[in-house]
Amino acid sequence: MLSNWLDRESNSAWLFLAPSLLLLGAFVLFPILYLFYLSVTAGHFTLAGVRWVGLNNYLRLVQSPDFWQVLGNTVYFTIATAVPSVVVPLVLAVLLDRSFVGRSVLRSLYFLPSVVSIVAAGLGWRWLFQPDGAIDGLLGLKPPLAWFNNPSLAMLVLILLSIWKQLGFNMVVFLAGLQAIPQNRYEAAELDGANPVAKFWYITLPGLRPTTVFVAISTLIFTFRSFEQVYVVTGGGPLNATNILVYYVYEQAFGLFDFGYAAAAAIVLLIGVLALVYWQLRAWKN
Repeated sequence: MLSNWLDRESNSAWLFLAPSLLLLGAFVLFPILYLFYLSVTAGHFTLAGVRWVGLNNYLRLVQSPDFWQVLGNTVYFTIATAVPSVVVPLVLAVLLDRSFVGRSVLRSLYFLPSVVSIVAAGLGWRWLFQPDGAIDGLLGLKPPLAWFNNPSLAMLVLILLSIWKQLGFNMVVFLAGLQAIPQNRYEAAELDGANPVAKFWYITLPGLRPTTVFVAISTLIFTFRSFEQVYVVTGGGPLNATNILVYYVYEQAFGLFDFGYAAAAAIVLLIGVLALVYWQLRAWKN
């Protein structure tokens, strides 16, 4: 009887998918559902327990100036990081796709930041940008800049660190995408008298469209959920200027133990990530 049941393709498929679906439910779906539950409760998991508050946590978010500042910081940080993290690796990939002496060494050097721990990198950047540090000495700044006491400069350091961290991975993805473009297109363009700019605009960019969509969305998600660089380098300061949504959730949950409010903020983050994924799927289809 079991053999008859397994003869059906759908039953066999569900049987083989069952272990993965159980793991997915236990470690992805259940935490998301529990997050929704926390977002409509209040309490600190003490003897008094938690209590139902409905949409009160979401109303607190809407009415909180700090939340709107954090949301603005997150959008600014994400866009300012994502645009260079796509454009610069694309240019590097096109240049490094050509044959010249030392190409492999340059590829390895550009990819190196991707394998460095973001925590270790953050500590290194904090040392570089300290007053009278290496950056001040290199730029010859007298008096030295207080990078981490200035809201604009502190955010700039975080943006540069995130771009540096993401650059190598995106470059390798673009290099892989360039290999998939047929060379006969370039040969035909050369016969028609196309210059390098025309070949890049009419052949390279259209051929890299799926790769560009993937790189753009993955970079947006990476920056949208950035936490380590904020925690290590600035701690959200000064004046809350570098506090972004993931770090804000951490502060509310594990600093103030306001788990319901933190869960509501995390739901906003989840909706933002899902919107980016939906955009990726729509862009990929088109």
